[in-house]
Amino acid sequence: MLHTISDGVYCVHADIQTKDLFEGIWPVARGVSLNCYLVRGEKTALIDLVRDWTDAPGQLEAKLSELGLSFADIDYLILNHLEPDHTGWLREFFRVNTRAEILATPKGIKLVRSFYGITERLKELRDGDSLDLGKGRILRFIETPNIHWPETMVTYDEASGTLFSCDAFGAFGALGDKVFDDQLSAEEHAFFEEETLRYYSNIIASFSSFVEKGIQKIRETVPVINCVAPSHGPVWRKDPNAIIKRYLDYAAYARGKTEKEICVIWGSMYGNTKAGVDAVIRGIEAEGVPYTAYRVPDEDVSYVLAGAYKSAGLVIAMPTYEYAVFPPMAYVLDIFRRKHISGKTVLRIGSWGWAGGAKKEYEGTLEKLSWTSMEALEWPGFPDGETLALLEARGRELARRVQSL
Repeated sequence: MLHTISDGVYCVHADIQTKDLFEGIWPVARGVSLNCYLVRGEKTALIDLVRDWTDAPGQLEAKLSELGLSFADIDYLILNHLEPDHTGWLREFFRVNTRAEILATPKGIKLVRSFYGITERLKELRDGDSLDLGKGRILRFIETPNIHWPETMVTYDEASGTLFSCDAFGAFGALGDKVFDDQLSAEEHAFFEEETLRYYSNIIASFSSFVEKGIQKIRETVPVINCVAPSHGPVWRKDPNAIIKRYLDYAAYARGKTEKEICVIWGSMYGNTKAGVDAVIRGIEAEGVPYTAYRVPDEDVSYVLAGAYKSAGLVIAMPTYEYAVFPPMAYVLDIFRRKHISGKTVLRIGSWGWAGGAKKEYEGTLEKLSWTSMEALEWPGFPDGETLALLEARGRELARRVQSL
């Protein structure tokens, strides 16, 4: 079904339901949408494209046909962002449509050439440029670099006040026929809030300073935002400020303005470390501090990232494995380093068998994370009563530190 945003502005989206991983890393168990937008004046513009993923081009074509259009009828293809989930079908589009002009930032046009070998019908857009589609329909282009690639921009429709933001303000999760925020139930809003945080922590978190700069620039540039139309997730027409505020809150997490919560990340080989985790959690619960818990490798690092990113405190619990960090935890810590999950108050615990050795490797991973570490607690084998009591006390201490932030 084609979804109308306003007169002459339409959302044409494809729902992706697959076991494939987003970006080859992140699971999308409940799908993801690839949102494109059609804007019509005397000329017709398509904003962003798709890759050929679970027949996304066919899904778009079916929606275009509701307006009596096909890909061949598009006059302009506007590419806000060149990542292949938005451009992977570009060669095929270029063959099907023999006249459309492809518009992107100068860096974006370079990627059109290098990714797809297309050298004709290309137009570079500069910050503040506009495109007149006729009938009073003017699109304006604002460069927003590094949200989350250097070439990204947003497109603004002056007539409707719609901001086409590509990956900015996006979320995981398929849409079905409920595309707009005002169509979602409270339960569905809660789901998309979780999937927005997971999307942000997985995809955008490293570029949070650019998110803040980009939002400030957009607010200074456009007169009003009546609708936020991202490339993934719901279209915000009833309360566009809600998703803008959510992204600003998430960007602030990167500056240490996190929730007074604790994320417990643990792995256990034979239950010895788990016994210690249970004691720490008893201490956290005694202080009444909210917490989430993720066992690795059972739960994907995608979800661990979301929980850790928003939380002021972390518990890292793992056994020593062959004189080093438990391998699934080593992967989590490496992802934390890559995604700049910094500024946390952290308690590390874990058991060891015939010898320890995780400490040296673990501490080497912390150099770039700027974590405030409590004194670690390790023990041989199963924790005795004294150790369990100490672990519970450490849990309480971590909770109190988080409460005081």
